[in-house]
Amino acid sequence: MKKTVAEHAERFSEKAAEYDDSKSEEYHACASLVIDHAAPGPDDVVLDLGAGTGAIALAVAEDAERVLARDISEGMMDEGRRKADERGLDNVEFAYGEFRGPEVDPDRGVDVVTSNFALHHLADDEKREAIRVMAETGARRIVLGDVAFFEAPDPDEPFYSPEVDDPATVGTLVEAFTAEGFAVTAVERVHDQVAVIVAERIRELPA
Repeated sequence: MKKTVAEHAERFSEKAAEYDDSKSEEYHACASLVIDHAAPGPDDVVLDLGAGTGAIALAVAEDAERVLARDISEGMMDEGRRKADERGLDNVEFAYGEFRGPEVDPDRGVDVVTSNFALHHLADDEKREAIRVMAETGARRIVLGDVAFFEAPDPDEPFYSPEVDDPATVGTLVEAFTAEGFAVTAVERVHDQVAVIVAERIRELPA
């Protein structure tokens, strides 16, 4: 990680109010695909990591039993809570949580994990650890939308800021999912540097 968790949290809190209006078409296309692939059922609990202002969490809440929205930025979560209140959604819980420490009750159970445009702040070894933590929630499906390289990155493209971002290749992410007992069932190419990866559990957690 090129900045500390606290530095990232402060940076996002400072721009929380304008965050939703600042995103690219590719970001919104990626979020839409994550929502579609998440496809929770009415009895499902969804864990949304790097939830930000709730783009994914609030959308899937209409179909899920409960959504656990986790982020490191209080400013971003405050925006998410405000939007949840405006929409009358009472099944979304915004609370502090990191990729490698999502602060989820292990007895609660998670069915689907989602994340959009957040994991790329971690170094590759940290991404692998984060995916391991996602798998340990017991989720049957993980849907990740993120900045990720299909080929060599173009430094002139807007999705990669070297001072704060550290994207992986799509292959690195696929290998991390398969190492945790998941089959990658879809890879959506939104842009040369933006992917949505859908992983379904094929190996049960050890008892």
